Amino acid sequence: MPTQEEMKAVLRAYVDGFANDDAESVIALFAEDAVVEDPVGTPEKRGLEEIGKFYRDAVASGAKLTLDGPPRGSQGNGAAMAFTIDLPALNLSIKAVDVFTFDDAGKIAVMRAYWGPDDMKST
Repeated sequence: MPTQEEMKAVLRAYVDGFANDDAESVIALFAEDAVVEDPVGTPEKRGLEEIGKFYRDAVASGAKLTLDGPPRGSQGNGAAMAFTIDLPALNLSIKAVDVFTFDDAGKIAVMRAYWGPDDMKST
């Protein structure tokens, strides 16, 4: 099981991937059979093919992430972060909390994004 420090480093690398317009570095953080539900309540993306398309599209959109505080660890194999997603092309900002579960190799196994219509603001 990854340590809190290792999980938090993965979350920082996730944010850095968006900052560097590097979708492939974000995708590389996920396990082969990972699941992404973004936002919660929408269809899940399963496996690296679906997850890869999702993140390539997100990075290509110009989305930038800014942490609203440090990533948080847990007593187990989970971590979370609160952040703001800025989408300049859409004049939109979204406040989100992503919750991650990690596999024993330190890869993201599950990511669930919590945000809804009330968390979206025009910029």
